[in-house]
Amino acid sequence: MDAAAARSRLEAMIEDLDRSIAILRGESPERENAPADAGSGLSEHHRVEAALDALRRHRAAVRGALDRLAAGTYGRCVGCGGPVPEGRLEARPDAARCVPCQARHDRRGR
Repeated sequence: MDAAAARSRLEAMIEDLDRSIAILRGESPERENAPADAGSGLSEHHRVEAALDALRRHRAAVRGALDRLAAGTYGRCVGCGGPVPEGRLEARPDAARCVPCQARHDRRGR
């Protein structure tokens, strides 16, 4: 993937993630629930916080890809330095690792 196409896709991803984060922040349930609703509200709060956490992690990965693009290292594996396959970058423009390095990273529990 050429640098201009990668930048465009990554910037669009940042915009989408920012929009999703803003929506979830607006839907975050209040901490002060009636006693009867305390259990369900807390559960909903945890679901929203978990979703926000996942979105923030994804945004950080996309930001990292933009940083690698600016540094001229986009498309190189941060694990082994080898190339990240074009198909992987097409599917996941924010991919930082080749498939074998990503598998090792996942097995270690991130």
